[in-house]
Amino acid sequence: MGDDVWSIVHAERAALIDDLENLNDERWDEASLCGDWSVHDVAAHLVSSARTTRLGFVVNLARARFDFHRQNARGVERERGASPQETLERLRQVASRRSTPPGPVDSRLVEQVVHGEDIRRPLGLTRTYPKEAVVRSLRLQARTPAFFGGAKELVARARLTATDADVSCGDGPEVRGPALPLLLAISGRRVALDHLDGPGVAELAAAI
Repeated sequence: MGDDVWSIVHAERAALIDDLENLNDERWDEASLCGDWSVHDVAAHLVSSARTTRLGFVVNLARARFDFHRQNARGVERERGASPQETLERLRQVASRRSTPPGPVDSRLVEQVVHGEDIRRPLGLTRTYPKEAVVRSLRLQARTPAFFGGAKELVARARLTATDADVSCGDGPEVRGPALPLLLAISGRRVALDHLDGPGVAELAAAI
């Protein structure tokens, strides 16, 4: 089931735990790059996602009346501890799990890289992710419909070309830049647009 993917996922979880261990409690309340969620909320979401099985995903989605946003919000509410340290301990407990919702296992890479940046960038933290993780995440997002959290429709409006990896996808005016900002941009993180150039950037910016 993709042992190579899981080894990367586990390493990324461990690296994020190391970063979170050094934060004071106030910084956990800072806004993340992920919608209205705080850093603490994103960490709780990662706990919830790591615990999710294929069957559990279907059951919880049905309970949320097939609303992905409601399902995610309930997961955050369920897994967010009374304190940052409680949530961090829950993250430690799930760090080596291999359970996953339905779908490609590479979605676990997307989650760790994108949500890792959702937390790190607002806090001024940096990480050099494995190039394979970023490229595989970019390719999966580019072919996954928006209904399932991807960017297939978005990528149909611009051609993405990574300047630091052998990957190019999409149709339309070109958007160039490192693979990580490309991944973040098509995942709806507008801060990444400053690291991209090309005639398709305006088209991409207008769509996210």
